[in-house]
Amino acid sequence: MSVSAGHSFPNVATFSQSQIEAIAAALGDTADGLTGSEISHLLSVAKMADPSPELTKRYRLHNAFATSQNERGDRVGILAFIRKSMRPERYLQNSQRYEPLRMKVNAALAFAGLKVNAEGILDATDAATTIPDAERRAREMREDLVRRGVHPDVLSFCRSELLVDDYFHAVLEATKSVGDKIRSRTGLMDDGSALVDRALSGDPPILAINSLQNENEKSEQRGFANLVRGLFGMFRNPAAHAPRVYWAMEREDAEDLLSMVSLVHRRLDKASMPRRP
Repeated sequence: MSVSAGHSFPNVATFSQSQIEAIAAALGDTADGLTGSEISHLLSVAKMADPSPELTKRYRLHNAFATSQNERGDRVGILAFIRKSMRPERYLQNSQRYEPLRMKVNAALAFAGLKVNAEGILDATDAATTIPDAERRAREMREDLVRRGVHPDVLSFCRSELLVDDYFHAVLEATKSVGDKIRSRTGLMDDGSALVDRALSGDPPILAINSLQNENEKSEQRGFANLVRGLFGMFRNPAAHAPRVYWAMEREDAEDLLSMVSLVHRRLDKASMPRRP
């Protein structure tokens, strides 16, 4: 038995064919997955054969995983590969890759009752992290947010694949969308606080949420900039630069935070671009 974080799961069990396909597809994802050279290195470290190096990444991994499990009669090799590939320290030079990849891997592992936590530890999951439960949670969250009148750009982040692990990912992705909207409106290429400073601060700012005709309105603009800066600091920056950070979040908290992101989206939609000297 393998024990981690207070839970255990059997190494001697095997993954089903569909589970192997899902895990390989996640780790070999075109956008966020492992590179070809990383796959070569990790297969070697995990002492797994590489029977199809000429294939695309997902099929290469699938064949390596299937070969290992068939020859061994267990999933030990696959588990070793996942553990080694999901060590957070491997992503220090490109840390923004880690959370999207972990999210995809956990969506695949959920079918097998496993997950990789934010510390990179492979652990057993409880029933709340199954795909059907995630889909149910996504429907319930979406219904609640629709009743609140949440901005449509926020509702798109209440998807089951974002809720397999926890509600944090839906809030994280929705927060990223704020930065995308600011860049789209302004043409800026910055991120985080630098983006807020250039777009929402200044005299006048590039984007103004009111007419800036008196001190009250200028104060409101400064407060809005601080609110957006705080959202980035609370979610966007920790997830992008410190993958070990893990937030346990309840649905009520997630819905409140998504409502806040919705407010930001609405103010940005109505913002004007004052004439600059």
